Amino acid sequence: MGGAAISKSKLSKWSMVGKDPKTIPIEDIDLSHPGIWQANEYLPFLERLRKDDPVHYCRKSAVGPYWSIMKYKDIMEVDTNPDVYSSEPTIGIVDTFEELTLPSFIAMDRPKHEQQRRVVQPVVAPANLKNLEPLIRERVNGILDGLPVEETFDWVTSVSIELTTQMLATLFDFPFEDRRKLTYWSDMATSIPGRGIAKSHRERWQVIQECLVYFTRLWNERFDTEPGFDLISMLAHGESTKGMPPEELLGNLLLLIVGGNDTTRNSITGGVVALNENLEEYEKLRNSTSLIPNMVSEIIRWQTPLAYMRRTAVRDAELRGKKIKAGDKVIMWYVSGNRDEEVIERPNDFCIDRVNARRHLSFGFGIHRCMGNRLAEMQLRILWEAIMERFHFVEVAGEPQRIYSSFIKGYSSLPVKLHAK
Repeated sequence: MGGAAISKSKLSKWSMVGKDPKTIPIEDIDLSHPGIWQANEYLPFLERLRKDDPVHYCRKSAVGPYWSIMKYKDIMEVDTNPDVYSSEPTIGIVDTFEELTLPSFIAMDRPKHEQQRRVVQPVVAPANLKNLEPLIRERVNGILDGLPVEETFDWVTSVSIELTTQMLATLFDFPFEDRRKLTYWSDMATSIPGRGIAKSHRERWQVIQECLVYFTRLWNERFDTEPGFDLISMLAHGESTKGMPPEELLGNLLLLIVGGNDTTRNSITGGVVALNENLEEYEKLRNSTSLIPNMVSEIIRWQTPLAYMRRTAVRDAELRGKKIKAGDKVIMWYVSGNRDEEVIERPNDFCIDRVNARRHLSFGFGIHRCMGNRLAEMQLRILWEAIMERFHFVEVAGEPQRIYSSFIKGYSSLPVKLHAK
């Protein structure tokens, strides 16, 4: 399935949309521009760089010069060497706007990263996940039972967003009636002004400030009471987080909101897209629902909901003979590593019974490996178990609309039609 048609008259001068990845001078390839991601034209560019220039320097782009790391093993080397490749000041490729460089533990190095991460880690510990499972199942059943059958509706809004937002509200002990604010703040935090829901940087920053005001009220309430087992209470009472300045609190809140929302949400939608593009795999699933846990890992690999993570070289380094200088931006393209033929057999195939399906890069590696990976997998597993109990086919009934972003690899809408068993 292709992306939405994009008028050439509206293309940025930086856009790769419509350009031939096989003939464009390799030094001109710029993966940072969101155009090819929204248009679903990115895979041939990744393949070209993996083959011809796996440690690629883009000298000119809208976000300045940066290195692209394309191969699985090279990404692992960068991701597991935090003393050479720092997570500070930000994990995003853009570092020119205040709201994009808010301090948060994902964009910190040791020891502060580990101290702050340890505060919230218990919410996704195995014991708590076991406690959450019945609630997730109840929420999934309620959402699916309320969907129309044999009618077209938007899967993103009705299922992907609703489930992840309900779970976020639970993890924060956030007022349930206001839970869609979490989705709104998440979308605002990751949108590109002028091309997403934010019309300008000013509007975006105002909304993010509203998020801080709302959470500060909740923070003060939790700080003055006995510690609870929710993310706000954990942050408010944690030794290494209770004294955070407002900008650090905001950065960590946005990290937890986006991390708990965008990734799972886009994998939920991506799974439906993948199965519709590979109907033989859907039939395989119908014949053996025991494959669901393995399929979940394959969905997360195939979708790769966060296309990249950035590091910044803190000293001169060398990778595949390329000289990376201190201060250079280094982009680990997880989405490319997840398609690396040297590590993953037939990587462009979506295969729900793939051997070693969990051997993907979507959660990262090293000290910054995704904290909520098990929760994400559990939500997807429970959802697909419930889908298969009810429906013969979740049919994609129109073109997926993809997000204008090279970071969040996701969907703004997906028309579907449910066919009952």
